[in-house]
Amino acid sequence: MKRHLERELDTLRKKILTLGAMVEGSIEKAILSLMRYDLKLAREVIERDHEIDHMEVEIEEDCLKILALYQPAAIDLRYVVGILKMNNDMERMGDLSVNIAERAAYFANHKGTEPFIDFTLMYEKTISMVKRALDALIKMDPKMAREVCAADDEVDEINREMLNLIQDHIRQNPQEVKPLIHLLLATRHLERIADQATNIAEDVVYMIEGEIIRHRTEDFTHRK
Repeated sequence: MKRHLERELDTLRKKILTLGAMVEGSIEKAILSLMRYDLKLAREVIERDHEIDHMEVEIEEDCLKILALYQPAAIDLRYVVGILKMNNDMERMGDLSVNIAERAAYFANHKGTEPFIDFTLMYEKTISMVKRALDALIKMDPKMAREVCAADDEVDEINREMLNLIQDHIRQNPQEVKPLIHLLLATRHLERIADQATNIAEDVVYMIEGEIIRHRTEDFTHRK
């Protein structure tokens, strides 16, 4: 029985890492499509979302099967529960990538309304959080996971700065409200992706240490 459980857990691990790689790729393509006004790239992100959704359902079913058949305990139970939660976070990241791609498609289809904001810094910090959260899962490294949680504050600050900039621009150019709203949404979607990366990092800590660190400001963690 233990050998069968270990085999199922190993398969589960491979699947969640595959899903993580798929989601990371979607995030990168979505942001590039926004920065380059690339309609083709935006459509690739939107069209691939069904693959992420399919994988998410498959992983959830695997988790439920393991819980029902093997009734894991202690660290094995925490691992399965952690994967269930991460699975949901990753699927949500995929949805947010689609949302960004839809903003990119809008700008690609409306020449002359291209974003005046440079997303480079926010993108770099957000994708770094996603990569490090997945690395923390691969290496089962709680220290790296906590570093991801701490980095969320930087993305939040950049998001606030962009929000203020967009609000000022709306006041000065009320005739451009529609494209500016798309910009506002794009920054919000990026900020939410960083939140989901934080969630994954928190779940890595839970898997390894059995400690729930969300809502603990002293750990610089704010699950959202």
